[in-house]
Amino acid sequence: MSVQTGERAGAGAPLLRVEGLTVSAGAGAEATELVRGISFEIAAGERVGLIGESGSGKSLTALAIAGLLPAGLSAGGSAVLSGVETIGASEAELRPLRGPAIGFVFQEPLTALDPLMRVGRQIAEPLRRHRGLRGAELDRAVAESLTEVRLEDPRLARAYPHELSGGQRQRIAIAIALAARPALLVADEPTTALDVTVQAEVLGLLDRLVAERGMGLLFISHDLAVVSQQTSRVLVLRAGEAVERGAVADLVRAPQHPYTAQLVSHARALDAALDGAAGGGSTAADGRGGDAGGDA
Repeated sequence: MSVQTGERAGAGAPLLRVEGLTVSAGAGAEATELVRGISFEIAAGERVGLIGESGSGKSLTALAIAGLLPAGLSAGGSAVLSGVETIGASEAELRPLRGPAIGFVFQEPLTALDPLMRVGRQIAEPLRRHRGLRGAELDRAVAESLTEVRLEDPRLARAYPHELSGGQRQRIAIAIALAARPALLVADEPTTALDVTVQAEVLGLLDRLVAERGMGLLFISHDLAVVSQQTSRVLVLRAGEAVERGAVADLVRAPQHPYTAQLVSHARALDAALDGAAGGGSTAADGRGGDAGGDA
């Protein structure tokens, strides 16, 4: 496949265009399709959600776009990221995209971070590699990155991941993902591994940073309340296929597919239970509402 590395998307072109994406395990007659025919676009500054149960293909879709599929899996179809076709591209062609074109925040920060490296050095690495910073300028950029994610104690830069709380580790992961100033941020279940008391703070932080930087956002979750809070448009995935797509408010108000209706019903039932426990005020499934927890 011919890949035009470095070609940027033209004016008005989406940051990401995915067409007929497939992910398969195995090869030939033994191949099993895990993701089938996924298509969507994300424009600059647009927020799109992928929602579905575990095993629906949400994370595989995101990993395929960036060429990060595990060994034994292969992708087909097309994914054009910042003007570059990533499906079938070599590692040498994909590596420059990871950071400036696309950044990832994964579900479990403790496993995403290097346990043997101080977190300040982990933030410094993409700053050095993609932005060419060195010396005092690099040190200032690390400090600014920590401040941006509201970790203002400079001593935290010398901490190892295991010395931090779950919420602090996820903030570090966000700082690393944003260090190269990506055009598109992928947040893959970014609060699932966190205690409920820190989820809302991390979600609020993501919301603010995406808005301030004008990034595109691909937000992946099984939780309709969280997706409705973070995105305006959504694809509903089930068993590797997109069964419904559209504006979040429309899907919540009038779901067309039985699975989407089930997601909405479950979110409303949980919302009602939380309302009863807290005395009202929660809006988990109202289109861009919903509270996922408390402060970090």
